[in-house]
This record gives sequence, C-alpha cells and structure tokens, in this order.
Amino acid sequence: MTIEAIDFGRLYRDHLAITARTRKTASAWDNRAAGMASKALNSRYAEEFVARMDLHGAASLLDVGCGPGTIGLAVANRLQRVVGLDYSSAMLGAMRAKAAEMQLANVETLHRAWEDDWSDVPECDIVVASRSTTVEDIATALEQLHAKARLRVYLTHLVGGHFTDPALQAVIGRQVPSVPDYIYLLNILHRMGIHPRLDYIAHENRLADAVDFDDFARRMAWSVGDLEADELARLRTWYERATPQERKGMPMRWAIISWEKAPC
Repeated sequence: MTIEAIDFGRLYRDHLAITARTRKTASAWDNRAAGMASKALNSRYAEEFVARMDLHGAASLLDVGCGPGTIGLAVANRLQRVVGLDYSSAMLGAMRAKAAEMQLANVETLHRAWEDDWSDVPECDIVVASRSTTVEDIATALEQLHAKARLRVYLTHLVGGHFTDPALQAVIGRQVPSVPDYIYLLNILHRMGIHPRLDYIAHENRLADAVDFDDFARRMAWSVGDLEADELARLRTWYERATPQERKGMPMRWAIISWEKAPC
C-alpha cells in the first residue's frame, strides 16, 4: 500500500469514534462565554497566532468557531470586515459586546455550526479556525475553510491528542483515549493538493491558573468528563501534595497550519 491509497479522512473519523468523545453542546459553551471573553484578547496564545498571520492585501476575515472573538477582534482594526461564526449564541453575544466596547463597527456574527448549511456564509480574504477543528468530519471541514477563503487560511489543531496531560489522567486512575491530532490534517490537505506551512504554539494549559482545588477539579472535569467520588479523592490527595509547578502540568501544544489560496 502507498500513502496515496490511504483515506486519512476515514482514518480520522475511525480514530474519533474510538474515543467515544461527545462534542460539547452549544449550551455548555454558552455557560463559559463570560469567563472566556474576559481574557480572550489578552492571551499569549492569541498574540502568537496573530503574529503568524499575513494580512497583506486582505480586507475581510471569517473567524470559524470564533468563541468570544479571540482572533477576529485582535485584527479587526486592520480590516474592513470581520465575521465571527459560532454555534454558541452566548459566545457570539460576547464577541459583539467586546466589539462595541472597542468601538468597532466592522464586526458581525453568524450563528452556524460546522454541520449547518454554509451557503450564506460569506467568502472572505482570510479564514481562521482557532482551536475549533475537533469535528466529526475533518476532511469536509477543511474543504469548507478552503472554499470560503480568497487569499489564506490559518487554523490550529491539537498536538499529541490529549487536552489533559496523561500523567494527570493517571493520578485519577483514568486513561482517556487520544483524539486525532494535527497529522491527519496535513495528510488530508496533501490529498487536496495543498502544501501548508506548519508551526507550533505552546502555552500554559487551562489548569495552570486554577485558583483552588475546586476550580482545578472543575477545569479537569471539563476536559475528561465528570469525576467519580474516588477519582475526586485521588485528585485531592495529589493536589495537596503537589508543588505549584506540578499543578501547572505540561503546556498545551497546538499546530498552526496555514496555506495560500491558489488563484483560480
């Protein structure tokens, strides 16, 4: 068998099915909108993402899975139009509120999921999908991003397949299967005739700034699912003995994948 014979889109779907991972509902993200909005534009992740973007010749941007506008709002003052797309209405509301606070009149939002009809989603010069590509059908998602871009696409996808450090999973006695990481995307893009650039962004994981044990446990449950009583007890025992550095754990790593849209 040669690499050309491998259907990486199918492999991705098979891998995701093994994880039995349930995508967070829109209402779950609604509940997090206020907290995420308060820190979205001040993160090192956003700074590093934007630093890798080329806005030359661009007037418009589509931010897919925009959340509270982490990327779109960070570059809105350099563009004529920014469209935020998300399936969480509260996230879109947070983006609009922040845009109003920043006195940005060029920001609009569109309530859509990856699986919805995108016929009314506008084409834009730049399309970004920041930490929003853990979807059921990544091959179709990549085609959607490519189709809506006139100039360039930028996305980030998890490196290593774990949202929570496996060492911390071992603390509670649980082994969460890895989700498909970025290497699938590179191979799918190759089959599409696209040869993307690849870089990496590393930053502190979301457990690092937990204010206390309860906050730490809530954040961990967001990633691995509800904790049983015995798992919670093991985690508390570890937490009380761990150093601040051990509680921070390993940083999150994201692959930033980008490509130019070839002229038609």
